[in-house]
Amino acid sequence: MKLFSGLKKTTKDAEGILTMERTNPPAEEKPAKAAPEITVTPPDVSEEVKEMATAKPRVLSAVLSGCTGCLVSLTDNYDILLDLLNAIDYVYETTLADAREIPENIDIAIVHGSVCLQDKRQVEDIKKIRQNSKYLVALGGCATTGNITRFSVGGQAAKPMHESFAPVSNLVKVDFALPGCPTGAEAIANTVLAAVGGDVDYLAPLATLAGFACGCDLLVKIVGQGLCIGCGSCAMACPTRAIEMDYGRPHVNQELCVKCGACYAQCPRSFEPTFEMIEKRLMGVE
Repeated sequence: MKLFSGLKKTTKDAEGILTMERTNPPAEEKPAKAAPEITVTPPDVSEEVKEMATAKPRVLSAVLSGCTGCLVSLTDNYDILLDLLNAIDYVYETTLADAREIPENIDIAIVHGSVCLQDKRQVEDIKKIRQNSKYLVALGGCATTGNITRFSVGGQAAKPMHESFAPVSNLVKVDFALPGCPTGAEAIANTVLAAVGGDVDYLAPLATLAGFACGCDLLVKIVGQGLCIGCGSCAMACPTRAIEMDYGRPHVNQELCVKCGACYAQCPRSFEPTFEMIEKRLMGVE
């Protein structure tokens, strides 16, 4: 019986001493499963990066008042990180390299962190970066919306000073914004690829996300307009778990919301993709 198939068997040796032996149940043969038929070939991201590498745009990356979490998120693209970096000309980086002078003729400037208005150098740097760059990308909640730094006073408790922090768009024009705390690794990689390859369809929705954001954006712009489909993408994107889905609709806990803008940016109804964009991104159709 199968019930006793794994028990030990008792035998006697030549001297009459009982010994125990473990018996292994016979292996059951499982029918081989047929391999699923692949009808759509997913795009090879690494090959896509190599093909786009001929452009080699000059890229600047600067960290202002932030935790560099978005930079760490960029490095989470383990499998394509080297190809991703080889697709651009990294000319300025304040965290990974000892750079102080902001270069000229920048194609894409990526800015992390909000701007401390009492820090004269930060204010001057963001203006110079905007002046020397064709496109400026606000990366992460702090640069995009101010995020939790809006509630910070800066310094230490014992120091009689007050500092205020503002998103990059409060001081200069932002071309594209990637909210999140931190921004997802895949979103950063896709944006770099889109910028290198000139994918305007992918970048277009990112041009509207800079500025103040709140979980209430979902209620006003999505739920209030009858657009919510109850998918829960907003709740999954929230880094502080401030959103819960009740009866298929988002409920925002304002005490936990840090105003990062990730929820609205991740909502599939916050912009209307074209059929061609869906084919290109999800099915690898050119």
